[in-house]
Amino acid sequence: MNCRHCHTPLKDVFIDLVNQPPSNSFLKQSQLDDPETYFPLKLYVCSECFLVQVDEYKNSQEIFSDDYVYFSSFSSSWVEHARRYVDMAEERLGLDRDSMVMEIASNDGYLLQWFVKKGIPCLGIEPTGGTADAAEKIGVPTRREFFGTDLARRLKAEGNRPDLLLGNNVLAHVPDINDFVQGLEIALKKGGTITMEFPHLMRLMDQNQFDTIYHEHFSYLSLTTVDRIFRESGLTIFDVEELPTHGGSLRIFARHADETDRPVLPSVSGLLQTEEEKGMKTIAHYTGFQARADAVKADLLEFLIRQKRDGKQVAAYGAAAKGNTLLNYCGIKNDLISFCVDASPHKQDLFLPGSHIPVLHPKALRERRPDYILILPWNIQKEIMQEHAYVSEWNGRFVTAIPRLTVH
Repeated sequence: MNCRHCHTPLKDVFIDLVNQPPSNSFLKQSQLDDPETYFPLKLYVCSECFLVQVDEYKNSQEIFSDDYVYFSSFSSSWVEHARRYVDMAEERLGLDRDSMVMEIASNDGYLLQWFVKKGIPCLGIEPTGGTADAAEKIGVPTRREFFGTDLARRLKAEGNRPDLLLGNNVLAHVPDINDFVQGLEIALKKGGTITMEFPHLMRLMDQNQFDTIYHEHFSYLSLTTVDRIFRESGLTIFDVEELPTHGGSLRIFARHADETDRPVLPSVSGLLQTEEEKGMKTIAHYTGFQARADAVKADLLEFLIRQKRDGKQVAAYGAAAKGNTLLNYCGIKNDLISFCVDASPHKQDLFLPGSHIPVLHPKALRERRPDYILILPWNIQKEIMQEHAYVSEWNGRFVTAIPRLTVH
């Protein structure tokens, strides 16, 4: 097995989360007695470019199919994050009715809807049919394809040249990261800007966020590695922002390498230096992460078994992919967590993959009054705890497992 970027043979394991079903492969009641397909979830780190990566056991066309259940608009905080981004981009880049915005992995139009409302022309690139349909219903033009050099050349030939080419949480999802970034360079208009947001590997390690590892994420990215990949495709990262989203993300700003009118800002060299000082250009830095994940597993299982013995009921909040990674790594089933609630109707009345925990409407919390509620999408725990503060009426408590077990 060779590195997805530089083709160096991979021999160093970052973490092994054993065999798991794909995190968004929710089940219907009729499928509960059928065999489930499990895939290895083992990450390697490249000794040359330090790209942390999973072997591609599952084809991306299988993962991002028309019955893909992740719709971005069901997180109010994420939609608000997108609105603020659009306001920033309009002002910083001087976007107007004569501009063109293109978003890769535009999902259900959660972000581009704000450009539509401003009258700024836009186009979404989204391979999953259900989310693309939802986007078009709110007026977001959408192309149903995977992005890469082939589509980039066709878009360019058709005259679709974006002033702003953006992608949120897509860079980590593409199996051929070189082809994807080369496609960005081809598609981007001269003088245009690329922005990409992705979870920051440095934060993942600092905060023990191993549950953000799943089959849909082929790569786990540092600025050091992304800067190298972009440079080799003729693109220059000239600014970077650290964001609180997804437990700690980066937003990079990039341009064509030959357009030197926008110099590289100190934010880029500063973060590259921080990563180097942390040891992110040494293999030794990446060892020991397995033990930290094992400690979370032991603490969570101990807590759940204790509640079971004490006759307490534990529910989960948020049928998130990260939650499925955690539950399946820990071997948790519906005997320890009786049900999960989620605001998305696309997940309700289904069952979590592997654990077979039923997903219900949030009103089930009031009806069933669990003693503890394990928040699986810990990145929006404040939003969840504020919205459901009423659980204190029956002395219900919220629990998070990452970065360590905490009863709130």
